[in-house]
Amino acid sequence: METLLPMPGSTEIELGAIFRALADEHRRRVMAELAADKDDGERTCNSFNLPISKQTQTHHFRKLRDAGLICEIDYGNRKGIRLRRSEINERFPGLLDALAADADSR
Repeated sequence: METLLPMPGSTEIELGAIFRALADEHRRRVMAELAADKDDGERTCNSFNLPISKQTQTHHFRKLRDAGLICEIDYGNRKGIRLRRSEINERFPGLLDALAADADSR
């Protein structure tokens, strides 16, 4: 059984919350990877190769979800992560392109 975890509605996404979420380098890395993938496929938490514990990863994904940047789907034994590209682009045009460009320049 799949469950979509709670997140803000598209009109409730706030720029301040996004900036706070993106203040962390690991969360910026996740967002840059998601922004670069134009297919917007669902990914698992383990697919990001972050040098942090699983518990810390969970914290970071929750922060991104709470900011409205991603949606998380709970399948019981795993979670799927999807970028909310259309909602973000509608609310804050160019934000995802800037994240991808920043990652490319590093």
